[in-house]
Amino acid sequence: MAAKQFEPTLASLLDYECPTWFRDAKFGIYIHWGAYSVAERAEWYVRHMYMEGHPDYVHHCKTYGHPSEFGYKDFIPLWKAENWDPDAVVALFKRAGAKYFTPCAIHHDNFDLWNSRHHRWNSANMGPKKDITGLWREATLEQGLRFGVTTHLARSYSWMNTSKGADKSGPRRGVPYDGADPEYRDFYHEPHPDTDRRQPSNAPESWRRQWAARIKDLIDNYHPDHLYFDGAIPFRGQDYGQTGMEILAHLYNDSMAQHDGRQEAVMCIKRGGGTHGVYVDGVATLDMERHRADEILADPWQTDTSIGPWGYRAGAAYRPVQELVHELVDIVSKNGNVLLNVPPKADGSLDGETVARLEGIGDWLAVNGEAIYGTRPWLTHAEGNVRFTRKAGTLYVTALEWPEAGGTLGIRSLAHGEGISPIAEVTLLGGDGTLRWGQDQDMLRLVIPETLPSAHAFSFRVEFATP
Repeated sequence: MAAKQFEPTLASLLDYECPTWFRDAKFGIYIHWGAYSVAERAEWYVRHMYMEGHPDYVHHCKTYGHPSEFGYKDFIPLWKAENWDPDAVVALFKRAGAKYFTPCAIHHDNFDLWNSRHHRWNSANMGPKKDITGLWREATLEQGLRFGVTTHLARSYSWMNTSKGADKSGPRRGVPYDGADPEYRDFYHEPHPDTDRRQPSNAPESWRRQWAARIKDLIDNYHPDHLYFDGAIPFRGQDYGQTGMEILAHLYNDSMAQHDGRQEAVMCIKRGGGTHGVYVDGVATLDMERHRADEILADPWQTDTSIGPWGYRAGAAYRPVQELVHELVDIVSKNGNVLLNVPPKADGSLDGETVARLEGIGDWLAVNGEAIYGTRPWLTHAEGNVRFTRKAGTLYVTALEWPEAGGTLGIRSLAHGEGISPIAEVTLLGGDGTLRWGQDQDMLRLVIPETLPSAHAFSFRVEFATP
């Protein structure tokens, strides 16, 4: 009997269940890469370059010229991706320990990074002249990772509307920016007054239909197992999420067609207080941008975050490996996943600082991944600087900070008593000797060995006498 199809209704979409592969994966990689990377000032440059007085506007005028003469469209021929090697990049992501890769397929800039059927402004037709999403997908599947895409298109209609303005002072006062030119209306959108930096306050039907057609095209051609809207369900206003629900149903049904009737797709949405669309619990998986839950959540969830800026910014400071590892450990202990963004340069290469962080995370996961992958939350997620996860009858204890060698780490949550069985064995993951430990009615005491097997955080496997 054929699997029941999803319908674009709340009643039907509430049948969504987060797939097991996602719950087991825990760690994915994400990228922001596009024509905006040429300017090396991150992805919001596209909006800010048209805002008189903004530092990006000042930089743009000095470096490229006034936006009436050199607009965002003029970056597209400069984006050549000449050093892009998707196979090598995805191999590095696998080396970093990622289990899924979810590149940005379309940002707010309205430039599709695939061979789009509905939009001439795309990477197969212009700029790199490559099906970026298709080549990413091939490389990802070759490495045995799950493939996803993010689409930030919904807010483009209002977000890019700064391109139709003009200076209010100075020698170019009143001269329209290039977005006002009718020749480029299909890129910069039709004239309208909404300049909201979030989703348009009340998107017209023409934009809702175009958005849906392009996202369906993306799903039909690349069959993602992971999709993220960078918002809630489009669109807010009179649509009240109906258009977005069509896409959710389409994604889930496509997934069942690709996986012998199993729904394997993960749809991630943000809450966003209404400005990002319509949020409904239970129809998708919750995403928190650069934020995390304070406690264990019953349902799986995801944090999307970055090593630094989302898009490449020359000279940007990146977060240290230890901070990234601690974030991963904490989020996993609360039933979450981490989708970590790294920003490629315009030419498709990753800078040395990015590579170092990915390799550092990979080194840590190579030793401690048993305490991360395939785990579920324990009774509590934390005690001080210790985090807990479990896998069947095994408990994992990951310490974020340590006493000096020969000192003792005490864990009161594992005192022998009501609800806690006697412990049979404790092993330091990656350790090369017998660990000294003891359990009594006050706590579990671990004697810190002289040599630790990894940096940043350290994981123990705890086996109980009565699982």
